[in-house]
Amino acid sequence: MNIANSSSVAAAVSSASNSTPGTVGNAASMLVLRKAMDVQESGAAALLASLPQAPALATEGSLGRNVNTYA
Repeated sequence: MNIANSSSVAAAVSSASNSTPGTVGNAASMLVLRKAMDVQESGAAALLASLPQAPALATEGSLGRNVNTYA
């Protein structure tokens, strides 16, 4: 999943890279960046969990044992 197109992540990265290291602003920017990445992670996990399971392969009979294809 490409999170580079997310406006919240882009803003957090920009803010974190432009601030002075060791400042409160930098710490806050890093927290926002981590929070944005956690939100992206949970969204991606939910999408992956919602994918349908692949159909079971044939175990007996003459159809679907040599070449298992499905539409």
